[in-house]
Amino acid sequence: MYLEHFRLTNPPFSLTPDTDFYFDAATSREAFNVVQVALQQGEGIVKIVGEVGTGKTVMCRKLLNDLPAHMITVYLPNPLMEPQQLYQAVAQELDLNMASGSALNDLLERLNRHLIALSKEGFHVVVCVDEAQTMPTATLEALRLLSNVETEKNKLLQIVLFGQPELDERLAERELRQLQQRISFSYRLQPLDYAGCVGYIDHRLQKAGYLGKPLFSPQALKVLYRSAQGIPRLINILAHKALLAAYGRGETYVRPPLIRAAIADTEAVVPVFRLWMWTAGILVLGLLCFCAGYMMNRWVV
Repeated sequence: MYLEHFRLTNPPFSLTPDTDFYFDAATSREAFNVVQVALQQGEGIVKIVGEVGTGKTVMCRKLLNDLPAHMITVYLPNPLMEPQQLYQAVAQELDLNMASGSALNDLLERLNRHLIALSKEGFHVVVCVDEAQTMPTATLEALRLLSNVETEKNKLLQIVLFGQPELDERLAERELRQLQQRISFSYRLQPLDYAGCVGYIDHRLQKAGYLGKPLFSPQALKVLYRSAQGIPRLINILAHKALLAAYGRGETYVRPPLIRAAIADTEAVVPVFRLWMWTAGILVLGLLCFCAGYMMNRWVV
């Protein structure tokens, strides 16, 4: 590994969603603020949507770590379950024992009573669902029923849905229109811009113990950013492979050729020259269509 070579104390670009490496980018900050405001105001359901690799899971875990003590958290990292399994999973997180063969209505009734009891003790329950786009329709509806528990003034359980853009498509289905109407706050995570990408890389290197001069040349950063298109997970992959390549060559400074080598070894990213070719192709096609239309109009006249 290259840790000693670059005088690092920890791997800087691990794909594990470690909250110690959480980067407070503008888009992440806005999304986090949306969730916090919704929870403070007692709104029932919040939705955070983002493309693959934009940092939804690490944000979810940071939220779980940062919520105040009076908020009891329930984390559902794998929501691909049936309604009965959902209620049992929530009950288990709340230290409520339920028989596995209990009827669905009985499970919901016991959960409702338990939520009311927790509320009287000054506690509030927040359920965070990661990868929510994979949850079956019947289970999403069961989740909505669970969110109905409330007093005259307050919700006793709030839900934060984290999902890919496919979640919006799911919620647009007729069967889920009631759930969609219950979503009071939502936010779409955006990829990092170039400045955010540079800040992200510097932040992770510092968190990993790096104290030296910049490891990546400005040109290398530009190539990396354009290929990763601002997606943090892809930035991690390319930066990690580039450092491996630099270590293998005995170098301590990452230049564009090392980034290009990392790109060539990564199926999930597109080489920069291909992006330029596609852009140029689209422009040329548009120009040809415009010229053809112009000539056609002149011919008709």
